[in-house]
Amino acid sequence: MKIKADNLWLTSDTHYMHKNLVRGVTSWRNSEGQVPVEAVRDFETLEEMNERMVENINYHVSADDWLIHIGDWSFGGFEMVEEFRSKVNCKNVVLILGNHDHHIENNRENVRRVFSHVAHYEELKVNDVHLVLCHYPIISWNGMQKGSFMIHGHQHLKGDARYGEGRRMDVGLCGSPEFRPYHIQEVVDFLSAR
Repeated sequence: MKIKADNLWLTSDTHYMHKNLVRGVTSWRNSEGQVPVEAVRDFETLEEMNERMVENINYHVSADDWLIHIGDWSFGGFEMVEEFRSKVNCKNVVLILGNHDHHIENNRENVRRVFSHVAHYEELKVNDVHLVLCHYPIISWNGMQKGSFMIHGHQHLKGDARYGEGRRMDVGLCGSPEFRPYHIQEVVDFLSAR
């Protein structure tokens, strides 16, 4: 996989078609019977969340760029995997499998064909930056003592909680201030100072 830093974007946990992540339609409730606002996205409808997600990806990520998605692509079966992928204009989508990507992992209906590459774990060097990519956060990763970055999802962390010990970052949509993917330079800038 050859990727240049000027055209690489990172995201995770899009959860396309996952209604319980949407404040207006979730069935999730806390112990007081209220919607747990810290655990859901601030949208009234599932359609609104899906549309905003697709718009933001397509606005920032060009067709010839690379989008590395670090797990939990979609809900609702292999049909939703393909539907979401068909709406994303980027031709080069790499998927690092997450815990909700079982349809893709099992490759039912040969759904992996819609991605440029699918794996559970990858290491990638982009210019002088070594990235360790896994859906789950790893507390001790390859090259950690030599400045490599651990890029993950899974936790749906927001604000400063997105950053773990060392140079580790949750790049999920829930933590993105603008509900969009992160450009690699943003991630390098955020983590280089740590």
